[in-house]
Amino acid sequence: MSSMLEAQADRCVELKDWEQRWQEDKTGFHQAHIHKMLEGNIDKVLHGRTGVRFFFPLCGKAVDMKWLADMGHSVVGVEISEKAIKQFFEESNLTYSEEPVPAIPGAKVYKSLEKNISLYNCDLYNFSSSIEGKFGAMWDRGSFVAINPRDREKYSALIISLMADDCRYLLSTLMYNPKLYKGPPFVVPGEQVQSLFEKKCNVEQLLSEDVTGDRHRASGIDSMIEQLYLITLKISEK
Repeated sequence: MSSMLEAQADRCVELKDWEQRWQEDKTGFHQAHIHKMLEGNIDKVLHGRTGVRFFFPLCGKAVDMKWLADMGHSVVGVEISEKAIKQFFEESNLTYSEEPVPAIPGAKVYKSLEKNISLYNCDLYNFSSSIEGKFGAMWDRGSFVAINPRDREKYSALIISLMADDCRYLLSTLMYNPKLYKGPPFVVPGEQVQSLFEKKCNVEQLLSEDVTGDRHRASGIDSMIEQLYLITLKISEK
């Protein structure tokens, strides 16, 4: 694992770089359809519950958010790109309000007027449970693999702090040869997922699937494996 992590350990993408990607429509990571791993495992996430509060870290304009809201769940997302947030509402045919967030200087929250969706335009690390409480579910696709590798301990600590006792956290990660591509998205070995969460959480790998596509091959990646985990708080932590 260490040699795999070393290849990307010093990679750093700044927030302004992500904003620039959205401004220039360099968003090949965005999916215009419901993610099949979420759709195929939604029952494991809901676990018989209705009206679940979902958290989307680094949400972009993920169409999964409206899909869940249409099912009667509520969604809170955090995204640094204001353009991505506005595009989400516009492309979902939803009207929205825009308000400042007193607890986070410079931040705004965009709220749908038709669905229970609130998207915060701010640095993810400025978000906390004091803003929106804790969540019963999380869908993390394109977030854990996008943050700078050196920030993973800080990131996992934030995620755990946002988990309600019954939270079911669905995490998608990627594996490929980091010598072939510098990222993002970055490589996240399963052993690191375990080490970051196992002290307070149960970690179950649900899937490991080859998702190599033309976009990956064009970037020099010969094999891209997507891995899916279900993470829940240990009973002793409740």
